[in-house]
Amino acid sequence: MRLATLGLLFLAGSGSLAHADEYHGALQNFLETNIRAWASNPVLVEAINEQNVRTADFDQAMIDQADLLWRAQVDIEGAENIEEVLINPAANFLREQVVASAGAITEVFIMDSHGMNVAASAVTSDYWQGDEAKFTQTYPMGPDAVHLGDVELDQSTQAVQSQVSIPMVDPDTSEVIGAMTVAIDLTYLAQ
Repeated sequence: MRLATLGLLFLAGSGSLAHADEYHGALQNFLETNIRAWASNPVLVEAINEQNVRTADFDQAMIDQADLLWRAQVDIEGAENIEEVLINPAANFLREQVVASAGAITEVFIMDSHGMNVAASAVTSDYWQGDEAKFTQTYPMGPDAVHLGDVELDQSTQAVQSQVSIPMVDPDTSEVIGAMTVAIDLTYLAQ
């Protein structure tokens, strides 16, 4: 059944995947019923606020340097900069959400006000998301913004997925402090 569903996601003859617009309603529903309830969890908000303080004076050169280091070490087990993002209470909370989703969520990560990773359920290919739509279409757009990414085949999991990104809001101040991206396996939405 899943193979048939996967086949339907491919556009006829092109081999490319459909855009998330075709799944807008299902993705929006999943966001509202499965993600919003934990998106403002205090452990996530605290982690972003703490990193925003540490990185407040970062300029683009510092951000680029951190991103280059991440990319160079992404396959190195025990790399300190990567472990800081993967081994912390916020990352543990995010992994719990992946497990609780029973396969619907394939990964989730949160970013600070620059678009740099704060915590992630698994290693991301890069550290700085600030130049990507998942950040540029959420963080600066206000607390109600939602960005739906393209439908893609994840090579590592072979899951057909789309990323849903939203701003992270501090409930105490109502300020947007960062962003969160959740990758959703579309075969679970088609069931």
